[in-house]
Amino acid sequence: MLDDQNSRIKNSKQVYIESYGCSMNFADSEVVASILSNEGFQTTAEMKEADLVLINTCSIRDKAEQTVRKRLEKFNAIKRVNPKMKVGVLGCMAERLKEKFLEEEKIVDMVVGPDAYKDLPNLLQEIESGRNAVNVILSKDETYGDVAPVRLQSNGISAFVSITRGCDNMCTFCVVPFTRGRERSRDPKSILEEVDDLAANGFKEITLLGQNVDSYLWYGGGLKKDFNKATDLQQKTALDFAQLLSLVAKQHPGMRIRFSTSNPQDLTLDVIHTMAKFDNICNHIHLPVQSGSNRILKKMNRLHTRQEYFELIDNIKKIIPDCAISQDLIAGFPTETEEDHQDTLSLMDYVKYHFGFMFSYSERPGTMAERKFEDDISEDVKIRRLQEIIEKQRVHSRYRTSSYKEQTVCVLIERESKKSKEQWSGRTSQNTVVVFPKENYKPGDFVDVKINDCTSATLIGIPLGISKTI
Repeated sequence: MLDDQNSRIKNSKQVYIESYGCSMNFADSEVVASILSNEGFQTTAEMKEADLVLINTCSIRDKAEQTVRKRLEKFNAIKRVNPKMKVGVLGCMAERLKEKFLEEEKIVDMVVGPDAYKDLPNLLQEIESGRNAVNVILSKDETYGDVAPVRLQSNGISAFVSITRGCDNMCTFCVVPFTRGRERSRDPKSILEEVDDLAANGFKEITLLGQNVDSYLWYGGGLKKDFNKATDLQQKTALDFAQLLSLVAKQHPGMRIRFSTSNPQDLTLDVIHTMAKFDNICNHIHLPVQSGSNRILKKMNRLHTRQEYFELIDNIKKIIPDCAISQDLIAGFPTETEEDHQDTLSLMDYVKYHFGFMFSYSERPGTMAERKFEDDISEDVKIRRLQEIIEKQRVHSRYRTSSYKEQTVCVLIERESKKSKEQWSGRTSQNTVVVFPKENYKPGDFVDVKINDCTSATLIGIPLGISKTI
């Protein structure tokens, strides 16, 4: 047995993995790296050295898919020099295009959907036999809870921990329910074990991750939509997101806890109160709204109204006064009028988000919006409205960062500043980036920093010493 292990290590192949899109894709790539490590593959940062090149893809916008196609062209050029190199497409784009990828992209040897990563050993055998390999079957129960991720490009400080997969919300603009399947939750025991392992290895911060973390519900297995069919005992002993969040925070008081992404209709007061109860749960909620217009929200099949969103914002600010809130917004959704657009701008004025992710509408094949609505807003109008949203967010971001001047904040050092080797970069509980002189501190330290300047995105300060809080 030992000789077999030594032989596997000696003959180890190299795998190069690129990830695009949401945090879930990056977390999935760590699962893929773990599965492949059991097949004798070691990860490499040098594509040209790789025996296997994998690209984990995103389908949320057309621009994301075009980025992937350009990368495949690059892979093609390398493969002409090294024909033994195999190329695989993973993730949402693989799920959406399926076999078409093998037909359209001649360099693609393998297509693997988000729920089929455990089938990689079999698919690799298919490739070795000279056959194209594809598995895009969606699962109702796969969570990869039994796979210990290999942390890729890790700073050893922050890590993702997936707690749900898939989504049941069926927003008309979104491909996620079709590319990632129905929503299901991961066994809490496996989540806590993964967090325990990260803490034992010196990690200082985790992000509980899912397309919709607030929908987390564990009752011994099964989809959330089937909860009413569960036994009385299962229902009585069920664990929701607020309870999971409390368990993780209580078990590791010296570790920062974040979570993403929330949906307005599912974020409960219990979650907000849990955040307020524990100092180590970060005061930041990413709360996508997509539009400020009730009419557009209805066309998007968003399960909240403008007024309900305002009420939620008011509750967050009441319960956690220093909580940062960030957004996702779409400009130019089909039939959007100037009045609808102004509703979005006025909603932004009400919330004054700390930061956000803003895009013009991109029609995605297979979605309800693509099937039912004409993409009738011109590109010029989309671009102009998006620019107005971005400019307003820039003003609000500057307003938020300016409010920290002369205050002292706790910063978790993550890495060297991109702009200066003499400075550290880290984040506050509110997820705001802070840079300050290195002095004698090191990555992983919690440092009190007095803020004396800022940009719209970054706080600039002077370190005061190791923080007694996190």
